[in-house]
Amino acid sequence: MIGILIVSHGAFGESLIHSASHVLGKRPLYVRQVGITVHDEPETLIPVAEDHIRFIDQGAGVIVLTDIYGATPSNVAQRLLKPGRVEGLAGVNLPMFIRALTYRDQPLEAVIEKARSGGVDGVIRMSPPG
Repeated sequence: MIGILIVSHGAFGESLIHSASHVLGKRPLYVRQVGITVHDEPETLIPVAEDHIRFIDQGAGVIVLTDIYGATPSNVAQRLLKPGRVEGLAGVNLPMFIRALTYRDQPLEAVIEKARSGGVDGVIRMSPPG
């Protein structure tokens, strides 16, 4: 099973986990988050995130999801990456996260693509009914 770490601004990661738990009917296993605030020193959060990765990696790898590419959370997330073992995606949204959770029994590369496509395909312009 692929572990999932969310590195994001503030409580966004915990909110995603809470929302996914609501959709799925239970809190998913081997999922952790690191919320970064303006008061945090990014360097001190890297060891915390590495500890989370060690815990959630069940042998199949870990996906690190982050919110805004180029912002502090993604800069921290990039420092955690190890190709083929710990991979990352920026732009996390609920459809991306649900896809990652749904397909995480597949190989790491497949889960990355499912999550990425879920994030992109989950953005839809709505029209009024009728």
